Amino acid sequence: MTKEQNFKKWFTYVILVLGAGSIYKLPFLKSVFYGQMQEFMGLSHTEIGTLMSINGLITTFGFGAAVYFTDKVSKKKSLPLSLILTGVLGLYMAFFFPGYKQLMVIWVLFGFTCDMMYWPVLLKSIKSLGDDSEQGRLFGFLETGRGLVDTIVVSIGLFIFTYFGSTINSFKSSIIYFSVVVIAIGIISYFCLEDDKISTSSSKKNGEKLDYRAALKMPELWMIAFNAFSVYSIYCGLTYFMPFLKDIYKMPLTLVSVYGIINAYGLKMLGGPIGGIMADKKFKSPTKYLKYSFLAIGISLLGFMFLPHESINIYVGIILTLLIGTMIFSQRAIFFAPVGEINLPEEISGSAMAMAMASFVGYAPGMFLYSIYGGILDNFPGMTGYKLIFLSMVIFAGIGFTLSSILMKKIQKKKAEDTVIA
Repeated sequence: MTKEQNFKKWFTYVILVLGAGSIYKLPFLKSVFYGQMQEFMGLSHTEIGTLMSINGLITTFGFGAAVYFTDKVSKKKSLPLSLILTGVLGLYMAFFFPGYKQLMVIWVLFGFTCDMMYWPVLLKSIKSLGDDSEQGRLFGFLETGRGLVDTIVVSIGLFIFTYFGSTINSFKSSIIYFSVVVIAIGIISYFCLEDDKISTSSSKKNGEKLDYRAALKMPELWMIAFNAFSVYSIYCGLTYFMPFLKDIYKMPLTLVSVYGIINAYGLKMLGGPIGGIMADKKFKSPTKYLKYSFLAIGISLLGFMFLPHESINIYVGIILTLLIGTMIFSQRAIFFAPVGEINLPEEISGSAMAMAMASFVGYAPGMFLYSIYGGILDNFPGMTGYKLIFLSMVIFAGIGFTLSSILMKKIQKKKAEDTVIA
């Protein structure tokens, strides 16, 4: 690779990271402003969870629909447009501060702009920047870069909120700020990203249909998809560490928001490279790393459930939850990387189809788990509700460990067969 090609590769990577680190600030407003959404928007745990689940429903089916257009629309058009439309929705929310029913419509539209139009194209673009030996690092450092951008953007948003008095108007100002940032990055992306070479030939279209059928028949791809499902199910529970510390440890609302920045965004900078480096360098396999990290997360959460939280120092609770969160983010960074281990035919792995299919299943928990978790907390107040959420996360860790173990055996068997043939 020449110096010019290398520069172009990493320049594109930086632009993609900027977009990935800014677009989800609005649909995931609860990651930092969970308490503010309850106080100023009048939303319950169940209603916040329902907003996220509605968004997740559109997201899940959006990934399926994305199979048909992701390879046919250039990232130069799709990525900037989705960023700008997301920002426009945020401005509407800030200026009109709509009620719960209108918020549901906005979160539905976030599902289209962020996940159907943006995310599958981003995954395809990141994957295309390196060969199979680089996938763990490319996806791992994507999470690191997103974490850095996230932390900067959200920290300024929280500063705006506190500087202007922590009122409903300062909350609106923070939303406006997030909206302007994502629109600005959308405009920058349009002028900086290059056009993809899009094939519109009939043979290509026929090939896509055959690729889709072939992908559906691959058990390894389904295992990767449901492995991602397990990771994302655990990740959904990570949100509830915030109200857990507020309700059980009596953490002040502003400190909860600061914790939310670290928990949701800062940990990406730590967990991302841990996942990428451990998968590529230590375990020599993303699947193998996922297997043992599922085991570590399950054991950690199981022990965490039975600690005497009411009598534990608040900083101990913060440290323990952040350690668990780091492990979860290390998984999220590489949960699609095993696609590079299963020797997909080039016509499948070279398109966005494998990623869209894995994303369709992998992000499915978002369409129901937030609503379920929120309902648990509203119906089982206090420590009982949180223990039920933690237990659910343990169960998903067990499922992920089992799937990773089976997939690991299939990969090893395939490698042994290839060695014999060679």
